[in-house]
Amino acid sequence: MARCLTLCISLIFLSVALPAPAEQVETFGAYTVHYNAFTTNSLTPEIAKLYNIRRSNNRALLNVSILKQVMGTSTKPVKAIVKATATNLNSQLSQLTVRELIESGEPGAIYYLAETSVNNGEMLTYNVSFNPDGEAETYTFTFQQQFITE
Repeated sequence: MARCLTLCISLIFLSVALPAPAEQVETFGAYTVHYNAFTTNSLTPEIAKLYNIRRSNNRALLNVSILKQVMGTSTKPVKAIVKATATNLNSQLSQLTVRELIESGEPGAIYYLAETSVNNGEMLTYNVSFNPDGEAETYTFTFQQQFITE
């Protein structure tokens, strides 16, 4: 539990500490998606080792979390099939390998993480799709993130 709490605090800290153009949240009916992308050198060595993430200023980490509004309560994390691509300004497309990370405990946050390499000043356009468990519909969103690595 302490490890998961450390990851949550680290990811929250990173999303606040790193410059972002606006809050990175999308809503799709009952689903709210929180997402961000940052260089992996921003993670502490302990968190990177714990979750097998290679720390580097030339590696970007995509982080996606999906919550569902539940009648009579706030929200709960949901599992989904998540797919993502990253395209740079030269139209080079990378299919990202997305992995699921589930915190223990209740309700147990669920994160979807994907890594890719980046160069200094590179602007990536992320295309993300997700299909929540038990749902027929797949939702998509796109966002851009510039990475300053030097």
